[in-house]
Amino acid sequence: MPRTPRRPADLAGTLFLGSAAVADGLLTPADLRSRAWQQVLHGIYADAAVPLTHRHRCLAVARFVMPPGGAVAGRSAAYLYGAELVTATDPVEVLVPRTSCVRMARVSTHVAHLDTAETHLLDGIPVTTPLRTCWDLAQWCADPVERVVWIDALAARGAVALPDLTAYARAGAGRRGWRRLLDAARLADAGAASPQESRLRVRLVLAGIPRPQTQVVITRDGRFVARTDLAWPEYRVAVEYDGVWHAESPGQIHADRRRLNDMIAAGWVVLHVTAKRLRDDFDGFVRELRTVLRAREGH
Repeated sequence: MPRTPRRPADLAGTLFLGSAAVADGLLTPADLRSRAWQQVLHGIYADAAVPLTHRHRCLAVARFVMPPGGAVAGRSAAYLYGAELVTATDPVEVLVPRTSCVRMARVSTHVAHLDTAETHLLDGIPVTTPLRTCWDLAQWCADPVERVVWIDALAARGAVALPDLTAYARAGAGRRGWRRLLDAARLADAGAASPQESRLRVRLVLAGIPRPQTQVVITRDGRFVARTDLAWPEYRVAVEYDGVWHAESPGQIHADRRRLNDMIAAGWVVLHVTAKRLRDDFDGFVRELRTVLRAREGH
């Protein structure tokens, strides 16, 4: 019969250094390789009964890897503020002073000046402030659309106010990258409900379409009809992003079609775009939307 793995009570539910557990006599190297434990980062372990999240990796870095003056930053900081757009296996992004460096698998290290006023402790983890997090995201995301996706997510969760972010970007005028943040802040919208909706909205604006409003409530005779993803109320035109879930059940299809009929009855034109259309024929969709907006002028 296989040997039951050792599970010392002192280690249950915790993060710990494997070398320290071995040195203290709590475990042997063979014990660490058992199914009782899981490796979080190189040399850092956790109870296998704990479902591993990106936060566990951030906490492991903070406790055992982070040099003085460093902080969890970028996408990982955004995750800790509620923008859960990374997975448990994604690298932890950290920002460290120029005098330090972190070299470890699954840790992405950025080196730059970091003022102490731009970090604080969040549940025991040193993390860049939301404003500084947005600054770093604007610098580290090569795609201007993705910069806005992250900032949208932070704004939607109340972690950052867009007027404050614009002021923060302007206060950094002259620093390398300040215009990146300012442009992203101008395009951001706290009403974004999902990353794909953010991508759609920003790509439309960059393509020359007038900026839509988010989360527009449509009514008819004083009765609520729908809340739509993106809309131009002055034209009574709405765009809906269709995810896979829309086709998951007959009941959902019925509800979607009834909602669509109600929107049309209220005098609205509704265009739908799928992930495939967004990926393979975005220009075609832009032409359709532009034609509809022109046709609806004066309505």
